[in-house]
Amino acid sequence: MRKIIGILFAVSLVVACSSIDCPVNHSVYTRYMLYQPDGTPDTLVQDTMWVLTMRSDGKDTLVLNSLCGSNATGFSLPISYTQPEDKFIVLVRRLQDPEYLYYDSIIVKKENFPHFESVDCQASFFHRITNVRCMGNFIDSIVINNPDVNYDKDSPEHFRLYLNPDF
Repeated sequence: MRKIIGILFAVSLVVACSSIDCPVNHSVYTRYMLYQPDGTPDTLVQDTMWVLTMRSDGKDTLVLNSLCGSNATGFSLPISYTQPEDKFIVLVRRLQDPEYLYYDSIIVKKENFPHFESVDCQASFFHRITNVRCMGNFIDSIVINNPDVNYDKDSPEHFRLYLNPDF
């Protein structure tokens, strides 16, 4: 009897252990880079920027808070798991005009694909961007540079955001 209990214990340890490393965070992000109309990288050095989006429950949420004074030429935003379209509201306060809040919107259409690492892990979602547009207030245009959104942190930026030259 003692031998049977020992064998059952050893088998349960082998079955319980797994060498699969499941991703801790199932979120994937889209990367945006800022450009001047002539194609040179741009920054919002003196400006403050916020980005909001709508959650599936209909409430808004802040996804980027105050990109300011960091010489950043880009930023990353989360993308929804299964919604066919993501809408972002971009707000900017310029240092030279702090009383006025500029706004624009970015609308991203995409296809969603479940991605399985292993049967032991939850499914995550990868995406293929099919279209993007902006309102055109201070963002002159937005171009898809890399339509595939996944875990690859070394991939090129997904979007090139060209700011209005009069902004």
